[in-house]
Amino acid sequence: MIVLKMSVKKTILLAGLLIGMSGWGIGTVNRLQAQRLAQLQSPDKSIALNVFLSASGEIQYAIQKSGVGVIQPSALGVMMQGHDFTKGMKLVMASKPERITDSYQTKNAKKSSILYQANQLVMSFANEEEKKMDIIFRLSNDGAAFRYSFPWIKDTETIVKECSSFSFDKETSAWLQPMSEAKTGFEHCHPSYEEHYLQGIPVGTVSPLKSGWVYPALFKTNDIWVLITEAALDGAYCGTRLINDSASSVYSIGFADPREVFTGGGYLPVNNKPWLTPWRIITIGSLKTMAESTLGTDLAPAAVLKDASFVKPGKASWSWINSKDDNITYSEQKKYIDYAHDMHWQYCLIDADWDTRIGYEKIAELSAYAKQKNVGLILWYNSAGDWNTIKYHPKDVLLTKQGREKEFSRLQALGIKGVKIDFFGGDGRSMIQYYIDILNDAAKYKLLVNFHGATLPRGWQRTYPHLMTAEAIYGMEMVTFDQKAADKQANHCAMLPFTRNAFDPMDFTPMNLTGLTSSNCTRKTTPAFELALSVLFLSGIQHYAQSPEGMVQVPEDVKAFLRKLPDNWDDVRFIEGYPGKYAVIARRSGDRWYVAGINGDKNDRTIDLDMASFKKSKATLFADGTGGELFSTTVLDTTRQKRSDLTLPAGGGFVMVLE
Repeated sequence: MIVLKMSVKKTILLAGLLIGMSGWGIGTVNRLQAQRLAQLQSPDKSIALNVFLSASGEIQYAIQKSGVGVIQPSALGVMMQGHDFTKGMKLVMASKPERITDSYQTKNAKKSSILYQANQLVMSFANEEEKKMDIIFRLSNDGAAFRYSFPWIKDTETIVKECSSFSFDKETSAWLQPMSEAKTGFEHCHPSYEEHYLQGIPVGTVSPLKSGWVYPALFKTNDIWVLITEAALDGAYCGTRLINDSASSVYSIGFADPREVFTGGGYLPVNNKPWLTPWRIITIGSLKTMAESTLGTDLAPAAVLKDASFVKPGKASWSWINSKDDNITYSEQKKYIDYAHDMHWQYCLIDADWDTRIGYEKIAELSAYAKQKNVGLILWYNSAGDWNTIKYHPKDVLLTKQGREKEFSRLQALGIKGVKIDFFGGDGRSMIQYYIDILNDAAKYKLLVNFHGATLPRGWQRTYPHLMTAEAIYGMEMVTFDQKAADKQANHCAMLPFTRNAFDPMDFTPMNLTGLTSSNCTRKTTPAFELALSVLFLSGIQHYAQSPEGMVQVPEDVKAFLRKLPDNWDDVRFIEGYPGKYAVIARRSGDRWYVAGINGDKNDRTIDLDMASFKKSKATLFADGTGGELFSTTVLDTTRQKRSDLTLPAGGGFVMVLE
């Protein structure tokens, strides 16, 4: 660590951190009137991050990929109540670059064994009061991250604004989901990350809902892709979003709406001890980088569970999407338990109002019956509180620690394996703390958790491995309500591997092969498209939208595929794709590779698949059938046939198993 005892400029020169301004035009430098203090490079030296200090003491950073500008000079700093860390700053010390290495195992991600390597630089600044703010920068080969540290905090401090920004070239395009306005939507339940994406829009486009944009946010600048999100969010901070205006190509960190709070709680970040803020993550590279990167969990804190033996990923049957509220009955749920058993699925989800339509005593019977069938039950709950007017129940039982422990203890005694908790109230700090309180209490009673009508997990699944999934997406249930949603489904699904599902598990409730029995909407995707979603989408527990009556129509070889489909994945390989148009991704479990492709476009698309690259001798292809058949199945000898040309119709798809 280098301590400054003379002028900033002289000390940084002595430290060897001051580097010439090459790569940023003279005009840019003059506009900034800034001194470059330091540069950090990724381990492979493909990404460079530069830190500047302007004449007025404003901290800025910029990022290049292979010498090309990705993030133009952008602001750093926060404003605390009574303390300004955005201007009048001076450099106090800067560390030498340090290699950070972290490895971890997970059952709920693209890979089971993950190695994270990055170079880290810590720079300490002081404001005009001589109060200190550290900025921690990290560069890995697939992106950049930064966070703030306030080691001096002992008494309660409040951050009223974070000024971190991401400035893009004006020719940049964006693929963004609008954040919905608080207290709007069904029974005032928004925001819940359930909007369609605006695709390929110019930077500067203002969100049509006037509340900013959700993470992960995807940009293409100078032919380089950028995906922005956050991680290491705890109960001291609010969940954030991106905000912008039409006058510039700058996106800044925005805080939650003041209405997005737990009853009686606050929305602004507050802490009374040394403070590390959440990581701001910028994945940088090709679409292959976006589809294969694990940065969203790499920067999340390590798992807190001492005993994770109860954390078992799997698949679930689920009646509600097909038979809705009136059929949350004993007999219907027993049928879906039998269905899960027949399909070798580990779970059955029983949805809203089970406490009165079935009752605890009969739930105990169903749980015992399910155990005999090697099926675990998951029960639905209303998050309750005054943040919406949802009347579904059980409600009000999880609002206090005492209530949660009483209910979770009862569920554990009944043999229940997990809970699905719905209709949360947004991203304010107190609401984020509520999520974390639920996770901590559920862990004590060995319950798996699914957050529905909820915020983006932001890497929580690493820290809390029993968080199996979260909705935070305009999912399959919307296709049962709205023909417009059905019409857009293929395009919408082709967005998700590059955005919402890039890092975090997603409870889209996919795979309806034969038509949603409860819906008056006409599905516009093919059976093979729907089958592909079982591989393409990632979720610790995958709740399938297929009814048992419909599964009777499915060929035996496809049912055999679904019975053997892995519950988690060891590796991932991006084949090809484009956001909103199509996606072809391979996932490995053990010695088998599963390749899934979907066409989200309105025209046919041909995929040239290099089967030889997987080094397997046999490939089984499940594609759309002809002549009234749901599927066609073809077995290929890949020692003779090295490639396969697959033509996907609009809304079509395929799955290939290589072994």
